[in-house]
Amino acid sequence: MAGDGGLIGGGAAPGSDDDDNAWRRRTDWRREQGDEQMPVGQQITEAAERVVGHVSADRLWQRHMDLARFGAREDGGVDRQALSAEEIAARHHLIAIARARGLSVATDPAGNLFFRLAGREPHLPPVLSGSHMDSQPTGGRFDGIFGVLAAMEVLEALRDSGHQPRRSIEAVAWMNEEGSRFAPGMMGSEAFAGVRPLDEIMAVTDADGCSVAEALAQVNAAFPDVPVRELGMPVEAYVEAHIEQGPVLEAQGCAIGAVTGIQGKQTFRVTVTGEEAHAGTKPMAERRDALIAASAMVQRLHGIARAADDALMFTVGRFTVSPNAPSVVPARVVFSIDLRHFDTAVMQRFGDAVAGLCAELAQGCTVQVDRLVDAPSLIFPDSLRRRTRDIAAVLGHAAMDLPSAAGHDARHLNAVAPSAMIFIPCHQGISHHPTERAAPADIHAGARVLAALLVELAG
Repeated sequence: MAGDGGLIGGGAAPGSDDDDNAWRRRTDWRREQGDEQMPVGQQITEAAERVVGHVSADRLWQRHMDLARFGAREDGGVDRQALSAEEIAARHHLIAIARARGLSVATDPAGNLFFRLAGREPHLPPVLSGSHMDSQPTGGRFDGIFGVLAAMEVLEALRDSGHQPRRSIEAVAWMNEEGSRFAPGMMGSEAFAGVRPLDEIMAVTDADGCSVAEALAQVNAAFPDVPVRELGMPVEAYVEAHIEQGPVLEAQGCAIGAVTGIQGKQTFRVTVTGEEAHAGTKPMAERRDALIAASAMVQRLHGIARAADDALMFTVGRFTVSPNAPSVVPARVVFSIDLRHFDTAVMQRFGDAVAGLCAELAQGCTVQVDRLVDAPSLIFPDSLRRRTRDIAAVLGHAAMDLPSAAGHDARHLNAVAPSAMIFIPCHQGISHHPTERAAPADIHAGARVLAALLVELAG
């Protein structure tokens, strides 16, 4: 993307050695221009130390408890799906907080929500940090929203400390990361990074036939005074804080994870079409039963995945039968496939075989396989990862490198600007579940490390 000299150039592949070298060259350029030098080794700047001292554990925990009310479930979980009435209420809450602290608020044509603390030189590309506020239908209180609230806590700490960075810092809530209502997910970050055309995203519908465009119109109508800015912009760097959604940090006794990268992901929608018939009169030999065919496909694919590689993650999370009546032979089945692996080649070999394997087991039905997502594994710049570990050490938090097995919006931001992720533990690795938990001390630790890194990046 075009912009001032603070942007990476030369077309290096995100996460590659060339990309990391470009980040080092850019850091050297910033020093030559008189930017505040990012420290190296186990030290942090005075400004970062001052801001970290104003990161409030109590305020941040209360923000999480307050947000959990929007979409609260009786079992303690959260159902706050993308662009829903529950999300609109959560947006009202966050916008009120931001405006009370003197932060500017904006959205964009993709429904992403931005909170901006202006820097001393606001024309420069900003530093971004955030995640998402939507949840799974049976979600928890911390997935995604921790990254949004931690970024906002940094902005509040900046206000309280009196420090104004050189570059603006923005907290962002990306639209529809989860993909539970509108599939696939990460729509907001994909649109921002130019990964998917906005028109294609707007046309996606939910199970009730409501399109993203229609749902977003309802959201925008609720906030007539929030300006809509252009989609996408030059970005200096992006940092996303998130719960690990895995058991490693807790098992190792570490409060901070410096994320090395994200495993590859492919998703598919498989449509099996047979023939509707009477359950009592249609001979078994003449049936074109979409459910029997689809079940055979799922069993075969699952068996091959298990035999191929223990690290190959194969999931069928949605399975819809039509007409779904007890005395009618199923005429249509639509099911999802979620495929993940850290080795892109392994994932792609399996993904390339899906359509052929389904066709072999059609049993007289027709099969259509649509590939919705094809995202290779990526590696985040080592420079930011090392800096995350060093900051954690200075602040007294045990840290370790680890990869992300789950997908995150940082995947797409890494194509726009140098990106990093900071993980904190979640109890027993449980996520996408009402019992998802994170400790207040770990939430505070993650926000402290995030604050120091964002202040250094913003100068």
